[in-house]
Amino acid sequence: MGYDSKFKSEDMDALFEAILLLENEEDCYRFFEDICTINEIHAMAQRWQVAKLLSEKKTYAEIEAATKASTATISRINKCLVYGADGYQRIIDRLKEK
Repeated sequence: MGYDSKFKSEDMDALFEAILLLENEEDCYRFFEDICTINEIHAMAQRWQVAKLLSEKKTYAEIEAATKASTATISRINKCLVYGADGYQRIIDRLKEK
């Protein structure tokens, strides 16, 4: 692995190994419904929407109106996009290529 995560552990490795075995959208729904609460799933979906909208250069006000995310959440995700591990951006770029 080329990236040295500060969260790396055997438990995290096992979780990500399981996630990488998901083959389709149905697998994702089934797995995440079992492993997460509905609020956790909604929070992740909202964060992903915010990240995509930030990458499209939408304003905080536009993002807040579209996603109902707080400005604190939007700001945190923006910080990740600018200074983070490039996790959001790598996937945004891959989706653009698709």
